[in-house]
Amino acid sequence: MKLHYMGRFSGDPSTLPHGEHKPGAVPFKEPQDPKKLAMLANGIALALLVVLLAAAALRGGAHYSFVQFLLGWLLGMAILFPHELLHAVCFKKDVYLYTNWRQGMLFVVGPEDMSRGRFVLMSLLPNLVFGLAPYLLGMAFPRLYFLLIWGATSLSVGAGDYLNVFNALTQMPRGARTYLYQFNSWWYLPQ
Repeated sequence: MKLHYMGRFSGDPSTLPHGEHKPGAVPFKEPQDPKKLAMLANGIALALLVVLLAAAALRGGAHYSFVQFLLGWLLGMAILFPHELLHAVCFKKDVYLYTNWRQGMLFVVGPEDMSRGRFVLMSLLPNLVFGLAPYLLGMAFPRLYFLLIWGATSLSVGAGDYLNVFNALTQMPRGARTYLYQFNSWWYLPQ
């Protein structure tokens, strides 16, 4: 993997690095409008955050303190960049990191194709490491309430990743490969 930091994303998807479409490629059935996709992901993130915070309050609420809450939230925000780096390590070739902090955007893209399994791993890896692991530790040790907040925040940030996983698992047939083209994912069957 070779990481290229591209700086601020201009907002124009046609400027993102991509390869040529593969013969017979099929786009994922997902909103083609980035704003609609963002609204869907934000809705999922909010619902997930509410559920996770409610469970955290039930399990660790007796150990709540503002300091622990603030620490957990700050850790959740601090891992945004490492979250993208964990996506990036799942690519074998060139991967490009973009930011647009004003719009809350931070993402990686890579023009290579990958198997469904590697795509699912790439999508979930940061959420497992920075979200599920701290959340489960916080459930096991509720005195460490900040872990519950950190995990809940980090898991909700991965809502767009969960949409990608859902689409890959429900739309890609066995043996298919996927690739990113601008903001959308496509799959094809190798010949």
